Amino acid sequence: MKKTVLTAAVLGLLLAAATAGALRVRTGDLVLTADGGFAPTKLPKHRDAPITLHGGGRLSTVSGELPPIVETLTIEFDRHGHVETAGLPVCTGGRLEATTVPQARHNCPGAIVGKGRGSAIVAFPEQKPIPISSPITIFNGPRKHGNPTVFAHAFTTVPVPTTFVIPVVIERIHRGVYGYRTNAKIPKIAGGAGHPISGSLKIGRKWTYKGRRHSYVNARCETGHLQARAKVHFKDEGAGVKFLTGTFVKPCTVRH
Repeated sequence: MKKTVLTAAVLGLLLAAATAGALRVRTGDLVLTADGGFAPTKLPKHRDAPITLHGGGRLSTVSGELPPIVETLTIEFDRHGHVETAGLPVCTGGRLEATTVPQARHNCPGAIVGKGRGSAIVAFPEQKPIPISSPITIFNGPRKHGNPTVFAHAFTTVPVPTTFVIPVVIERIHRGVYGYRTNAKIPKIAGGAGHPISGSLKIGRKWTYKGRRHSYVNARCETGHLQARAKVHFKDEGAGVKFLTGTFVKPCTVRH
């Protein structure tokens, strides 16, 4: 088994984590579509409250050709919220290496903060394209330089049994409305023959610690909406496209 990353899984993770409404970006032949939401949409104005995120993304082309390979994914998201990890169990990358989906979930059940599914297509020369897919599991990881982290895990048997693991740091930034950033460098899939197609995810974990209820994702409705900005860089230009970028916006209402 090989430790790498399922590109579609990461795409689903990051777009869902930044989830803030529908997005469709087209440049030449390439199209990126994403959608998402959060619940509840009624939130306090001046304090963060628990929410659950759901969303996903899909890469396609107008011509029907395979999309170019994703190299990096960067998301900047709204500062009006935070991720809470106090008292939440932590999973390490070592406990996820060389594991199937059931094994990974059995090794770190208390650290699971999200689940979903990712898909891709492996295209070897002179062979019929092979679709691959896997459930995605998001685990709370150890903090890095004070920032929370997660591990995205997936497993597929096509073309060979492979475990996919990627660490993602939720970095604190100060860029206007954006207060957090995630950045992922995408290793090769199937020796570089894998093309991302889609990913989806739902993130929402609640637990009790020292007699108090906690939520992994929290937000407030200070400006009447939550927003995020996504940027996808490609390994090759693919019909002249080096990257796609777009902004998600989702309205919210104040809960009195």
